[in-house]
Amino acid sequence: MSMKRTNVYADPEDLAIIKEAAKRRGISEAEIIRQGIHLAAMANRVWDDPLFSRTFEGPGRTLSEPEVRDAVADAVRRETDPDSGTAA
Repeated sequence: MSMKRTNVYADPEDLAIIKEAAKRRGISEAEIIRQGIHLAAMANRVWDDPLFSRTFEGPGRTLSEPEVRDAVADAVRRETDPDSGTAA
């Protein structure tokens, strides 16, 4: 993978922690910083596909906790019931 060089300003205390961690883990400080940049990039990424692709019909209002538990239990029962014909 090709890399691009960049400069950033960092808190000296953070850099000291990174230096200590790199020594302890036996890896370079740059590798820890790259890992941090990757985590920040993934945390701020906008994904093309939704995280949840299933949709559920509902009453058009926020369900109560017991209603949610019942709906989930019913869905699990339908998916795992061998007599329902929809078991995976």
